[in-house]
Amino acid sequence: MVTGSLFIAAAALLFEALCGYPQAIYRAIGHPVTWMGAFITLLDRYLNRPTHSFLVRRMYGIVALMLLLGATALVTIAADMWLTQSDLGVVILILLAATLPAQRSLYEHVAAVATALETGGVTAGRSAVGMIVGRNTAVLDDAGVSRAAIESLAENFADGVVAPLFWIAMFGLTGGAVYKAANTADSMIGHKSEKYHAFGWAAARFDDLINLPASRLAALWLVLASVLIPGCSAWRAVRAVARDAKNHRSPNAGWPEAAMAGALGLSIAGPRLYGTEMVNDAYMGDGRREATAEDIRRALNLYRLAAVIEGVVVLGLAVRV
Repeated sequence: MVTGSLFIAAAALLFEALCGYPQAIYRAIGHPVTWMGAFITLLDRYLNRPTHSFLVRRMYGIVALMLLLGATALVTIAADMWLTQSDLGVVILILLAATLPAQRSLYEHVAAVATALETGGVTAGRSAVGMIVGRNTAVLDDAGVSRAAIESLAENFADGVVAPLFWIAMFGLTGGAVYKAANTADSMIGHKSEKYHAFGWAAARFDDLINLPASRLAALWLVLASVLIPGCSAWRAVRAVARDAKNHRSPNAGWPEAAMAGALGLSIAGPRLYGTEMVNDAYMGDGRREATAEDIRRALNLYRLAAVIEGVVVLGLAVRV
């Protein structure tokens, strides 16, 4: 199973890099993440009642996560068994798997922030970065916008690209789809608001667990990529990861963020405003804070090469295993 899954993962990554997810298909039938999101919304509506106690809401959150993951697994296992019966089916399987990583759209969204800063200044930059981060962008200056874009690129490289590919490589379409369902649940209900602190607890904790291997791998791919890009430092990246990753409030985000910051000679993260709440997170990297649109472009080059290295490694393993 793993050998075939490795081929599917490598082919899916290549197809997604070249084509992304066609807008015509999205307009016609949506995207697997939107289907998962609709199911999560349904579970939230019927199970997350404000009249329930904190403990009952937490228990229902566990039930909701199990229903989501179970339904996703059943559908994709059936699809896997049916599609692997023919060559055309395998091609369809690869196309389905290619909907799970988001390397192309991540690149485009982050590049849009650099373009906005370069052509429209800080106001346009705030608007563009507000599409990919949850913090209060109204208070950000040029450097803050640039840091936010780079942080989002690093973190989403781990959970939006490396993690789906890792789980596809391990368990095929089912592994990638179950991961994506859990990650979508975390993004929708896994935060500590009054409504979701109890109900989203299971989704948040499970997402932390399944992202552990990908966050470490993402840091490794960024370190290796920094060896090959002039002006980047693999040594600074390794040092930043060793020193700073463990201090991040997330058990996973600190690894790729620290690697990215160290490689580029930047200091990112640190105190950030979410709505009206200041989150005093640790700094990742010990370089300069005055990041620019040019630094976003450098980060994108590093990200793109790290994704290539990841794909080459997966394909190499598929050939050798």
